[in-house]
Amino acid sequence: MSATIIDGKAYAEGLRSRIAGAVGTLAGQGVTPGLAVVIVGEDPASQLYVKNKARQTVEVGMRSFEHKLPATTSETGLLDLVARLNADPAVDGILVQLPLPKQIDAQKVIEAIDPSKDVDGFHPINAGRLMTGVPGLVSCTPLGCLLLAQSVRRDLAGLNAVVLGRSNIVGKPMAQLLIAQSCTVTVAHSKTRDLPQVCRNADLLVAAVGRPEMVRGDWIKPGAIVIDVGINRVPNPAAGEAKTRVVGDIAYAEAAPVASAITPVPGGVGPMTIACLLRNTLEAACLRRGLPMPAVDFAAP
Repeated sequence: MSATIIDGKAYAEGLRSRIAGAVGTLAGQGVTPGLAVVIVGEDPASQLYVKNKARQTVEVGMRSFEHKLPATTSETGLLDLVARLNADPAVDGILVQLPLPKQIDAQKVIEAIDPSKDVDGFHPINAGRLMTGVPGLVSCTPLGCLLLAQSVRRDLAGLNAVVLGRSNIVGKPMAQLLIAQSCTVTVAHSKTRDLPQVCRNADLLVAAVGRPEMVRGDWIKPGAIVIDVGINRVPNPAAGEAKTRVVGDIAYAEAAPVASAITPVPGGVGPMTIACLLRNTLEAACLRRGLPMPAVDFAAP
């Protein structure tokens, strides 16, 4: 068996194209969605990520508002900015880039964002809506994982799904999204007994534990769909002592011959995060104005 490689880069490109079409539809009604991104400090990875978000926001026809603050910014200063963005009618979505400097309580900032503009889907109100099956804004990475799984199997109902990882950002919302798809869901983690056997029961395995190549090939059920959320840098001796390479949480070379479909790292889940952020911004713009979402099949491959 040779697994179908789920090309997240190509899927995200198609998703952005459909979002751009929907934004064009809204523009005909006099609405241009706006996304505000706030970054505190000079972390190079965060700076690059925010730059890509801004570029892709403009490319789909939305307005991009960037706020770059020094690492010395106080918690009060950041909360004041969030309050201004909450009140700004031109801003439909607010994203505060994590991590934040140690003097700022990230949870306090997340809770200060207007839930209707919380395009990261981290606010407790949006998390509660997801838990109770009420429509709301959903965390971007889990949403991207769901769309990629559905790109190879549209109907996930009845599958045994295992989510490896229990973070508020990926693991917990991922489990709730899969429950909503009528999967039977197990949330596993580092303290799960006989973790390899739990993973072997999965028709759909989502790995989001942050440990390089932790999941071996013999942990994979033959024919399973495997979604790898991990982005881990490891030494790359072949390229020199100081060089690194990026790997996922799945031992890809071992898992690919066993699975029916698998996401690569890089090029799998990663590109979907920004695409789903744009989708959330579009949804927030519609919800805030009482408008229906444009008739676009966002789950199409």
